[in-house]
Amino acid sequence: MNSPLNDTPTDWITTPVEARFLRGALDVERTALGVRPHRLPARVRRQFPDPSLAMMEAQPSGVRIAFRTRATAVELDVLHTKTVYKGIPPLPGGAYDLVVDGRRAGRAEASGGSVLTIDLATQAVENRPGPPGSVRFGALPAGEKDVEIWLPNKETAELIALRTDAPVETAPDSGRRVWLHHGSSISHGTNAEGPTGTWPALAAARGGVELINLGFGGNALLDPFIARTMRDTPADLISVKLGINLVNHDLMRLRAFAPAVHGFLDTIRDGHPTAPLLVVSSVLCPIQEDTPGPGAASFDGGKLRFRALGDPSDPSRLTLRVIREELARIVAQRVADGDANLHYLDGRELYGEADAAELPLPDDIHPDAAGLRRIGERFAERAFGDGGPFAA
Repeated sequence: MNSPLNDTPTDWITTPVEARFLRGALDVERTALGVRPHRLPARVRRQFPDPSLAMMEAQPSGVRIAFRTRATAVELDVLHTKTVYKGIPPLPGGAYDLVVDGRRAGRAEASGGSVLTIDLATQAVENRPGPPGSVRFGALPAGEKDVEIWLPNKETAELIALRTDAPVETAPDSGRRVWLHHGSSISHGTNAEGPTGTWPALAAARGGVELINLGFGGNALLDPFIARTMRDTPADLISVKLGINLVNHDLMRLRAFAPAVHGFLDTIRDGHPTAPLLVVSSVLCPIQEDTPGPGAASFDGGKLRFRALGDPSDPSRLTLRVIREELARIVAQRVADGDANLHYLDGRELYGEADAAELPLPDDIHPDAAGLRRIGERFAERAFGDGGPFAA
């Protein structure tokens, strides 16, 4: 699907990338070269010390550059930073997807760029700076059209300028409902083929909604600042997917879990008292269904795998099965207390035992690209379909 330019235009029009062109970002940082989109506001980014979350929120999963144009050739100048893990083949997620009038029309990778190498065994980080590069798309259809360039879900991107062979203008408001989603690395898009291949992006396309994806790898941890961010973000539809990170971080015990969930939902409801709010539990993950965390990475023949290290005999420890039971109970209680627009979805309806047999988790935690597509399709059916909590 790459679309290199066969005939380079002689009269490029250069347009700086500005906040008005960005969708799916909650903040835009101005840099020496251009702008860097963020998925958490600046005031929130100052509140957490964890470099993992800082890296994840700066990876623009679900963020896209949107504009209207008659151009048939487009270039984006960008300084991107790829994250790789020592001893492991690079994960997918570094592509830029071109969407024209709602349909994907191209996929390409940027030239140049920096590389951030992380050693999972020692947590050592090495940054190898590189030069800015560009992403090129050609052979766009003639005539006026709405164009989106979806940014990589697993790289950071410092956006410099658009070059086109016709003027661009800000894309008009689509009038579509806004869906705000929070989740873990599976929502972030680990193993997705590209930025429009994350399961929230696939579900949003099927549901005909505008996506704001607050899926952060390793960081769906009931953090109060995430709840406050969701409270303060305009949205028509809201979902939170909870479970796997709480278990593999071994973050809290059962006594703390229920109050934390109530507090998280209370905060969201402070800003969205009647919006449809869907609580989703984890998809099936056999290694942590009945074994608590912490989780650990291991290397088997150069392949990344995850293990659960907790004691299954300790009833105070969280497992995915315990979390699902608690989430179902909490939602039922809140509905009985009057929240008629609160809903629960068992994540095993999106990816369960039969799916694991057909499409096994390649690292024992994350679905592959086909598994993510299935999750997106099933979420769209259950949430946006007839009778679903997000039905039009």
